[in-house]
Amino acid sequence: MSDSLYQTLYAVLLSIGFCLLYFSLSNWLLDWAVRLPMGQANQRERLGRAIRPWLFLLPALLLLVVYLVYPFVETVRLSFMDATGENWVGWSNFAWVVMDQNFLITIRNNFLWLLVVPAAATMFGLIVAVLADRVWWGWLAKSMVFMPMAISFVGASVIWKFVYDFRGPDAEQIGILNAIVMGLGGKPQAWVTIPFWNNFFLMAILIWIQTGFAMVILSAALRGVPQDTLEAARIDGASELQIFFEIMVPQIMSTVVVVWTTITITVLKVFDIVMAMTGGQWDTSVLANLMYDWMFRGGGDYGRSSTLALILMLAVIPVMAFNIRRFRAEEAQR
Repeated sequence: MSDSLYQTLYAVLLSIGFCLLYFSLSNWLLDWAVRLPMGQANQRERLGRAIRPWLFLLPALLLLVVYLVYPFVETVRLSFMDATGENWVGWSNFAWVVMDQNFLITIRNNFLWLLVVPAAATMFGLIVAVLADRVWWGWLAKSMVFMPMAISFVGASVIWKFVYDFRGPDAEQIGILNAIVMGLGGKPQAWVTIPFWNNFFLMAILIWIQTGFAMVILSAALRGVPQDTLEAARIDGASELQIFFEIMVPQIMSTVVVVWTTITITVLKVFDIVMAMTGGQWDTSVLANLMYDWMFRGGGDYGRSSTLALILMLAVIPVMAFNIRRFRAEEAQR
């Protein structure tokens, strides 16, 4: 433990020292070059001012190229290769994707996750944000709802394993859900092994986590709704439901969309929950799990796993582009 701590501290100090050395040395070299008797002084000054920002951006740009641009280009290249990543196979991997039954099930699952989780998490977050402000213990309710955000996806999956736990038809059950079912006169079930419906049991975990995020953002947006407008609506005889749907929601709709798209991006990248709960068995696999299986199980297949990674990236891009476009439109209106 102490060795790991020392190694971490050493790495942090080394990184800080390298950054300080780089910025000091690069700025000194630039100042020295500007003082050289080459060309007019004002031209050298303008050139120095133009170059200086790039000295700060260069490390970040290099990291961006190494860890983002290069992997993207390599993934595109490998998607046209065979399992070894050495022989060109053209569009064969994409043809396989369209015909593979597991991929079609995975796409169905991803569509279900996209349809249910962002909408449910945003809706529950909005409901909690509205109701919590109406009671004196609302701060406690918000704290409890937000608490799952501090738990990793794997940690949350371990917790929910106990909720869905099944010990056999004749064994004593410790799972909360089976205890409730048996208390109502039903029979215990192995919930995560029931095809199709098990996807919704896994979605409940991510909804449980993301509701706190949605609640915090939407609660802040609701505080920006003018109280004068709400009071005027009440004086005119509007009910609380009318105020909520016709005044509050329209005024925070841009925030609702941002929350929804942010959770959507998280859903597209979901991997940990499915891996920890089912390992992708019983028709619960999503794109990230299928990509992992083809890359790291059974010897690895560079071509097909890269094709799946490319499809996953292409699925994320439209949502991110929509989010960025909407953000820029809002900035232009201010």
